[in-house]
Order: sequence, then structure tokens, then C-alpha cells
Amino acid sequence: MTAEGLYVLAEDINTVFLLIGAALLLIEFAEMYFKGDLKGRKIGEAAVSISTQVPYVIVETLILTSGYALFYLIDWYWVPWEIPVTWWSIALVLILGDFIYYWEHRIAHEVRILWTQHAVHHSSRDYNLATAVRFGPLEGVWSAVVHLPLVFLGFSPEMVFASIIVVLAYQTWLHTELIGKLGPLECVLNTPSHHRVHHGCDDKYLDRNYAGVLIIWDRMFGTFQVEEETPVYGLKRDFNSQNPFVVWFSEWPGVFRDLAASRSLKEVWLSLFGPPGWVPKARRVDPAKTPAE
Repeated sequence: MTAEGLYVLAEDINTVFLLIGAALLLIEFAEMYFKGDLKGRKIGEAAVSISTQVPYVIVETLILTSGYALFYLIDWYWVPWEIPVTWWSIALVLILGDFIYYWEHRIAHEVRILWTQHAVHHSSRDYNLATAVRFGPLEGVWSAVVHLPLVFLGFSPEMVFASIIVVLAYQTWLHTELIGKLGPLECVLNTPSHHRVHHGCDDKYLDRNYAGVLIIWDRMFGTFQVEEETPVYGLKRDFNSQNPFVVWFSEWPGVFRDLAASRSLKEVWLSLFGPPGWVPKARRVDPAKTPAE
């Protein structure tokens, strides 16, 4: 198999998972209809999730097309060797791509400027297949940056792109409540049960189960949490807007407020690159001054 053939295969795998996701979404909506739950809010929530593809695709077209060209330039000018396309190298690039995704995903939860993008994916109070395509406009930029090391290792750009596509495509079917726990597969693979935990805003579920395909990374690095009670989905703060522009840029107003309140370069830095929950001293609430309820 050639590198180009592997990329085509990855696109075909992506199509298969999208079709599976579409079928599951129809089943979810049919179930809601017969239960009398398919109301305006549910439809609106699904619609705004799908709407996030508009800015995401624009960024993919206008920015990432040039960004991915960098992969080819690095491969051509700075990497004098190339790992051949064999079954072992295909398996290796997929495993490495999945490992990188774990850290890409985890860091996006831990660094505020990256969270401004990934929070879009977590901002829905619903959990269904429409949520699977709910992306921040610039999420793909961060993904491109962290996958560059694979090119320096000698994997062709097509092999790297294929690993990104397959890891993301696999996760499509995880965004559903139709599928329960899957027995022994839960020990190795990321499953709908594990990913429901990841979307929960309950304290016990926060910042857990970052995996793409293999849940073993969470088990290895101490971020695994089994699904117990049904999660409460959405952001920890109260957010339930169905205005597309508010959803697309939900975290930026808070960032701008904190930047305006910053009184030092350190506070400016932490407003952008600190953890999402950090706020400048001028905006911190003193519990002693908070009126008792």
C-alpha cells in the first residue's frame, strides 16, 4: 500500500463512521419522537451543534490548507529519511497518533486559550450524535501543531493525516446514550460509556477519559473514570445558549474580561495560558464577603 492509498482508506473509514453516526442519530431522534421528547429545544440544540461546522470548515479551508502544506515542506526539505508504508508502520503511526491525541485533548482542557476552542464541544446539555460534530473553529490548528513531530520522525504527511482522520472518525459513534457498556472491550477501547463520562460536568467526571481510540492512555496516566451514575452534560458554568455565535465564541468574553482586569504580565499570561478556572486577583470573589443564603 502507498501513502496516498492509506490516506484514501482513512477517508473511506471516516465516511463509514459518519454513516454509522447518521444512522444512530436517526434512531436517537426517532426514540425522542415516540417518547414525546423531540421538542423545539432538542432540535435547536442539534441544529446549533451542526452549525459549528460553518466556521470550522472556513478555517480548514482558509488556514489549515496552508498549514498542512508545511507538513510537505518539512518532509521535503528537513527530513532526509522516510519510514516506508508497511503494515507495521501503519500500526505504529495509528498508535502514535492516538497517543498524541490523548495529550492534545488533555492539554486543550488544561490551557485556557485552547479551552476557548474545545469548550464548544462540551457546551451542549444534550448528548447525541449531533454533539460529535460540535467543534471550535480553531481546534484543527492545535491538532496540526501537535502532530508535526510525526513528520520529523519520518512518517509521510499522508500517513500522519490518515492517523488524524482515523482517530477522529472512530470517536463519532461514541456520542450516544443508546449503547451501554461493552464488556471486556471497556478495558482497552474508548466506548460510549467512557466518553459519556468525559462530557459530564459532575465533579467526579471532570477532566477524565481523554482517550481517542484506546482507553489505556487514561488508565496509564491517571485520568480514567468509570461511568457510574448518568452524567450531567455540559459546561461546569451555567451555559445553555442556542445562539450559534454565542456557542461558537462562548469562552472569549470571559477571556477578554480577565485580560482587562489583569494588573501584571504574569496575570495576562495566566489569563491566556493558565488553567480555565483561573481568574485575575481583581476578579476573585472573597467568600467572606459573599452574603449568606
